[in-house]
Amino acid sequence: MAEQQVTAGTVDVRFHRVSKRFGEVAAVDAVSFEIPRGSFHSFLGPSGCGKTTTLRLIAGFEQPDQGEVAIAGQPMVGIPAYRRPVNMVFQHYALFAHMTVAENVGFGLRQRRPRLDRGEIERRSDAALELVRLPGMGRRRIWELSGGQQQRVALARALINRPTVLLLDEPLAALDRKLRRDMQIELQNLQREVGITFVLVTHDQEEALSMSDTIAIMRDGRIEQFGSPGGLYDAPVNRYVADFIGESNFFAGEVTALSAQGATLRTASGLVLAAPPSREGRPLAVGGRGVIALRPEAIRLWPGALTGAAVAAGLGGPSFHLGGTVRNRIYLGDQTEFTIATGASGDILVRTAKDGVAGELSPGDSVTLGWRESSGLSLVDE
Repeated sequence: MAEQQVTAGTVDVRFHRVSKRFGEVAAVDAVSFEIPRGSFHSFLGPSGCGKTTTLRLIAGFEQPDQGEVAIAGQPMVGIPAYRRPVNMVFQHYALFAHMTVAENVGFGLRQRRPRLDRGEIERRSDAALELVRLPGMGRRRIWELSGGQQQRVALARALINRPTVLLLDEPLAALDRKLRRDMQIELQNLQREVGITFVLVTHDQEEALSMSDTIAIMRDGRIEQFGSPGGLYDAPVNRYVADFIGESNFFAGEVTALSAQGATLRTASGLVLAAPPSREGRPLAVGGRGVIALRPEAIRLWPGALTGAAVAAGLGGPSFHLGGTVRNRIYLGDQTEFTIATGASGDILVRTAKDGVAGELSPGDSVTLGWRESSGLSLVDE
């Protein structure tokens, strides 16, 4: 992956060909990136991909075997964690149960030398609690707080030292779905309010998409793709990224033709499909393996059997179609999700608006699904 280029003086975190090994395992492998100042960035990937080790390299809990790490333009290799302008919020918050909320929040200030006076620590602790919407709660004990309130206390404790970069190690993982969504919005608002660079590690694609200015998709210690949420969703470099960001249906096969308009593939079942290339995609080769990725919302459904001509007319242009049977129907509120069994082409996921055909179909019904050629993306199958 090419290193991200950001205007000089506007970068808060920079890695240049950074590697970290644990025995025979390359946890981080020649990684380069730049995180712009004042942005919300996420590292996204499955367990073991290297995202947490990358965060620990920023924090100073680990030192690289090779490469350069800089924060706010200052080299950090060899600098211990306590001397770096960063703070971290851990997955389980790491709050001190024997301390009050205010004592937890002011803990970092009490470690400073020369030491601040008690009144200044109390003033800053109160201000930090105001910032995270917990005014007047300084005297409470940690066990008296809800999970969301504990998370805010951890944030206040990290922000009170005014770090250049705030590191977030899956801080929402222990929260229920609704509270997690509320806290995602709170974190976004807080980041904009304080203007500090936030760096989040998560395996939750929805969390990364909804909160981030930029995302790095990681696999096996490397960054597969770095970009904005919209850029990653609309222009993945390969099947791995398309599968990790959002949901897609994949038709894998041999590339039989290439043109400026895209690639033509023949699947193992004999289905011939074509789609334009992703603008960020890696190049395909005739005779090699490729895949066409198709988002569930790009597919249209009709009850019963339709001809290809009827589907093309309904979609207003070149198209493809398959017959199938509704296997599952899931109501999602504003949308309905269908799993369509198509025989040799497998199950296909379709997502439609709740009005229209969605209300007419039930499991066991025969359907035709179709999509415009321009709705898919041809990608390398890796």
